Amino acid sequence: MADTTTAPSESTLSDPAEAADLGELGYTQELERNIGTYESFAAGFSFVSILTTVFQLFAFGFSFGGPGFFWTWPAVFAGQILVALMFAELAARWPISGAIYQWSTRLGGRLWGWTAGWLMLVAQVVTVAAAAIALQVVLPSLWSGFQFAGDDPSLASKSGSLNAVILGLILLTATTVINAIGVKVMAIINSAGVTCEIVGVILLVICLFSRSKRGPGVVLHTEGLGGHSGYVWPLLISGLMAAYVLVGFDSAGELSEETRDARGTAPKTIVRAVVFSGLFGALLLLAAMMAAPTVSTDSDMSTVGMPYVVTERLGPVLGRFFIADVVVAACVCTLAIQTATTRMVFSMARDRVLPFSAKLAAVSPRFRTPINAAIVVGVFAVAVLVLNVFQPAMYTALASVCIMLLYIAYLMVTAPMLLRRFQGFPKKDAPNVTTAAGKPLFTLGRWGLPVNILAVVWGVFMTINLGWPRAAVYNPVGAAHWYLRYFALVALVVALALGAVAYWRQRYESNAVLAALDPDGEAAPDAEVGVELA
Repeated sequence: MADTTTAPSESTLSDPAEAADLGELGYTQELERNIGTYESFAAGFSFVSILTTVFQLFAFGFSFGGPGFFWTWPAVFAGQILVALMFAELAARWPISGAIYQWSTRLGGRLWGWTAGWLMLVAQVVTVAAAAIALQVVLPSLWSGFQFAGDDPSLASKSGSLNAVILGLILLTATTVINAIGVKVMAIINSAGVTCEIVGVILLVICLFSRSKRGPGVVLHTEGLGGHSGYVWPLLISGLMAAYVLVGFDSAGELSEETRDARGTAPKTIVRAVVFSGLFGALLLLAAMMAAPTVSTDSDMSTVGMPYVVTERLGPVLGRFFIADVVVAACVCTLAIQTATTRMVFSMARDRVLPFSAKLAAVSPRFRTPINAAIVVGVFAVAVLVLNVFQPAMYTALASVCIMLLYIAYLMVTAPMLLRRFQGFPKKDAPNVTTAAGKPLFTLGRWGLPVNILAVVWGVFMTINLGWPRAAVYNPVGAAHWYLRYFALVALVVALALGAVAYWRQRYESNAVLAALDPDGEAAPDAEVGVELA
């Protein structure tokens, strides 16, 4: 990619060798490299945030699959670790902000990469809003005073959905300010939050196991589910819970330009984020079902979920302690997702492939952060939150859609990557480059091809499973709205249509810049300004 950035100030904190390395990839070092190994791991782990998402979505998975839905967790983990290994290879070779966009562009071409980046961007903005909504799931149960609107905290109610917007707005304002101040502040807060989350998960698992009412064989319980269709169909639906949770581990790659020894650090932390999330999540699910007051799907297990298990089995005092930890996890999860989304906006705007690119790519001379990009992400996330007020069922639909778009974006990386393997990847790409520590770049060697094939098959399967127009998923309550049942497909079409408008707008801006630079009209029309595929 051609260098379109301005030279950073001398105060920029960066190893000259790594700045030169980034320059070889086509960019000037503008952001500060303040992120170490643990902070990089925390970025991926907090995006996944098993405490936040399991507390949010446990009831969804249990309502369809009962205790047996536990097995969807290791199945999804196995599929996602394949994708993570692919991303680890790419992070070692192209450690650049806006990872999914950058990788897919280099693997599949400019238009292919732009489409992947756009879909990822839309999905991430919606995910920021979905993470902020998590506060409504836990805060009112911690203290009724957090219910500012009405008296019904349920997200399916008007008062609950309105209160979710109020709490989400407060949180998004805070995360936007933190993102603007600087990546070091973000990393410190995020790392502290992740530490609290990990300690909380371990303690919660121990406490729930100590109050078990039944043995681990409970996860084999499938009676009364599936009917004549068998257990496969409800298992596929309940598996969406794990699919919603185990995403976002690529965030360590999104922060590559701010990570020390990014070529060596990011690949390891991407994989570790998935492994630790998978392990802790499995233990948490197992412990919850062994300790639950009941495993009937006709109970609060299918409506309230994890908060019900925690408060009933651990008592109000200890239960509230763990719910408070979930609040911390939800806050750092929202912060991490917004940070990753901001870097995606910055990366695409720097290549001038987004409308108003000059504004969005601007880096604050004082804080060395893309402040405008952070504000835009926060504003759009709030707009998505507001949709939940007018249609409470929209939350589940939005959550499903954003994850489907994430899986499509992931597939748009792994699929062209598979084709490139037959052209010499990864040896052909960065063949003589090492990490900052002088070590060889991460590679799967001969295992790369079979793992890549499985990753692509997995991506296709999960994209279909997530987008399948099931009324039980997209329109579970209230009147039958056809647009909610087909919401995933409609949203995909709308996202692509909006992307086409954005792409047209960007081309219009590029032509305007060319006209200003070349008033005699000698430059080629519709040329890309400052974007050149390396």
